[in-house]
Amino acid sequence: MYLEYRGTSSKFWVWFSPFLAVTLSVLTGLILFYALGYAPLATIYTFFIAPVSSLYGVAELAVKATPLILIAIGLALGFRANVWNIGAEGQLIFGALLAGGYALWGPENILMLPIMLVLGGLGGALYAMIPAVLRVRFHANEILTSLMLTYVALLFLNYMVSGPFKDPEGYGFPQSQLFSETALLPLLIDGTRLHWGVLLAGGVILAAWVLLSRSFIGFQIKVVGLTPAAAGYAGFSQKRIIYFTLILSGVLAGIAGFCEIAGPIGQLSPTLSPGYGFTAIIVAFLGRLHPLGILCAGVLIALSYLGGENAQIVMGLPLAVTGIFQGMLLFTLLGFDVLVSYRIRHKRGGAWIQ
Repeated sequence: MYLEYRGTSSKFWVWFSPFLAVTLSVLTGLILFYALGYAPLATIYTFFIAPVSSLYGVAELAVKATPLILIAIGLALGFRANVWNIGAEGQLIFGALLAGGYALWGPENILMLPIMLVLGGLGGALYAMIPAVLRVRFHANEILTSLMLTYVALLFLNYMVSGPFKDPEGYGFPQSQLFSETALLPLLIDGTRLHWGVLLAGGVILAAWVLLSRSFIGFQIKVVGLTPAAAGYAGFSQKRIIYFTLILSGVLAGIAGFCEIAGPIGQLSPTLSPGYGFTAIIVAFLGRLHPLGILCAGVLIALSYLGGENAQIVMGLPLAVTGIFQGMLLFTLLGFDVLVSYRIRHKRGGAWIQ
């Protein structure tokens, strides 16, 4: 077997392959559910349709999609420049810690939420600065450094909610006090958990589209990612792009952490994220690193979270079904990406056959 590079990829298949990946993942899920002894169609309905059959369900979908979209937008900017930030989970945690610390100890006034937002972005940016400096100054692989720093952030979060931030009236549980009303994002729809962070995510999508398609820095990101040599001849600084994309992705991840603790959670806890920083990598690639594509992909992956929880409650399916669906989706998407960029050839009778 032999993979031969096509030279140019079909734009149609580049954009259509994610739909095929989703379809194949759903069909594989049908087979899996049948093998586990569940009615496939009823399970699919429980997983994909029932969670959004009410206004509350649709609002929950938007709440779940918000952090995924925020993080994926930042990651996509870096991926376009071949800057591989895999540690958005840690940056989310540090953004949440800085914002949450101010919510617990800061003065309660009208400036609390704006300051928490700034601190959330600052926390993510500072934590993303570490792999950026290591990459630029010491040529360390940002994939490894950003990933390893995630576990440092998790341990630090556990320490903080078990020590300095621990609720003295929390019966020994590792969590902070509940935030005051001034530290919580206002709701958009009464009776739901839909908060203003959804509007913030919408603004980030629009800003990212303008940055990529209408700004000089967006053009530099594309050139550095596609042809680093040409970028050097044009005078574009690769180091500057590395700093810019890593820090910006850290800012957005930190803001996602702020939206979670000031939105649906309302406190700091060891489980403030179910792995949004890692799942957002799937969202970014499924959305083809484009802001509008990321919007659609974020909604789909958010639905998988809601569907997994609903299937667990209604049908007794294990919660791991969510991870299985997301894993199948990434696997099939990567497979289609290979076929879009390469053609399979094999040798028979001494001749290469396409």
